[in-house]
Amino acid sequence: MTTLAIILFLVLALLGMPLAFSLGLAALGGLAWSGIELSVLPQRMMHAVNSFPLMAIPLFMLAGELMVGGQVMQRTIDFANAFVGRVKGGLAHVTLLSGLGLASVTGAAVAGASALGTTMMPAMKKHYDAGFGSAVVASASNLGPIIPPSAAMIVYALMAGSSVSVGGLFMAGVVPGVLLVVGMMVLSTWIAHRKGYPPTGEPFSLKNLLVQTKRAGAIMLMPVIVIGGIVGGVFTATEGAAIAVVYAFVIGKWITRKLEWVDLPGCMFRAALTSAVVGALIAFATPLTFLFTIDLIPMRLSELIQSITDNPQVFLALVMAMLLVVGMFLESNAAYIMLVPLFAPIALAYGIDPLYFGFLFVFNLVIGMMTPPVGVLLFVICGIAKIPMSQLLRYVWPFIALQYLVLALCWIFPEVVTALPHALGY
Repeated sequence: MTTLAIILFLVLALLGMPLAFSLGLAALGGLAWSGIELSVLPQRMMHAVNSFPLMAIPLFMLAGELMVGGQVMQRTIDFANAFVGRVKGGLAHVTLLSGLGLASVTGAAVAGASALGTTMMPAMKKHYDAGFGSAVVASASNLGPIIPPSAAMIVYALMAGSSVSVGGLFMAGVVPGVLLVVGMMVLSTWIAHRKGYPPTGEPFSLKNLLVQTKRAGAIMLMPVIVIGGIVGGVFTATEGAAIAVVYAFVIGKWITRKLEWVDLPGCMFRAALTSAVVGALIAFATPLTFLFTIDLIPMRLSELIQSITDNPQVFLALVMAMLLVVGMFLESNAAYIMLVPLFAPIALAYGIDPLYFGFLFVFNLVIGMMTPPVGVLLFVICGIAKIPMSQLLRYVWPFIALQYLVLALCWIFPEVVTALPHALGY
C-alpha cells in the first residue's frame, strides 16, 4: 500500500497537481487499498497540525510581514550601506547583509525574496546586469532557512521528534550562515571586478556608521532578544515568535512610524496564506508517513542500508546525494515531511549527531530552492525582476556552487556545525 501511495503521489506531482492535493490523494489511495478505515485520514491530519511548536511558523511569518510593512528594510539597507562603503560590488554586499538581517526575522526564503526583490531590484538593475542582480537577491533570500529563526528547521525538528531541539538546530546554522554571507560577498566582488561594474555607495564614514547604527539599533536588537531567549531557555520557539510579533509591531508603529492600523489585515492575510501552505503540506503528508510506519518502512529501510554499509560517512554520502536530486524536483517542505521520519532514526542508529545530520539535511534541501527545474526562488525572483529564467541561470550557478562548497565543508568538518550548539549545552 505504501508503494501504491508513493507511485500515485509521483504521478500526480509530475502532472503538475498541487503538492498538498497530491499528498492527500496518495494517502487516501494507500489507505483505501489497505482496507484501513478512512476516518484515520482526518484524525491524523488534525493531530499533525494541532502542535504548539508548529505555531512558531505563522508567528515568525507575521513578524516578518510587520517588519516589511513598517518599512524596516530601508533602515537596514542604510546601515548596510554605511558599513560597506564605496566598493566594487558594494550594492551586492548591501543586498547580502540586508538579506542576513531579514533572515534573522522571517526565517523563510520566499518571504525574504519578496521583500528584498521589491526593495533592491530597481537599484540592482540600474548598476548591474539584471541577471547578476537577481542572482544576488536569490542568494541573499536563501539565507532565510539557514540563519535562525528558520521555519525549515522548525519543520525538521517537528518531524524528527524528540531527538533534536529547535534551539540546537538554530545555533547549528549560525557559523555556516556567516560563512555563506562572507563567501557570497567575496564572490560578488570577484564578479564585479571581472564584469567591470562601477563602485556603488558612499565613501566609508565612521560618523555615518554610528548614525545609521543608532537608527537601526532597535531593529538589530530584535533577533538578539528573540533568538537569545530561545537559546537561553527563557522561552520556547513559539513564545519567542510571539514576542517577535509584538516587537515588530512596536518598531513599525512607534519607531519607524510607517506601520498603520489599516496595514495589519494585509500583513495577517499574507502571513496566514504562506503558513497555510506549510500547514496543508504537513496535514496531508502525515497520513502518508502513517502508512510508512504501519508498513515498517523505516525499520526495513534501516536494515537495508545497514546491510549495504556500516560506515556512517557512506550513509551520509548516500543521503546527501539523494537529497541533491530530491531538492531539484520536490518542494522542500514536502521533502522534510516525507523523508525526515525515514532517515532521522537511521542516522541515530549510525550514531550520527542529530544536530549535525539535521543541519546537513536542511541545508541540502535549502540549496534545492535555487536549483532548476523546480527552484521556487528562481521563479519568484524572475517574476519580481521581470527577466527570463535563462538570464538568471547564467549568473546563479556560481552562487549555487558556493553553497554546495559550504555544505561540503560542513560535512567534512562537523565542528563547523556542532561547535556552537554543543558549547551552549545542546
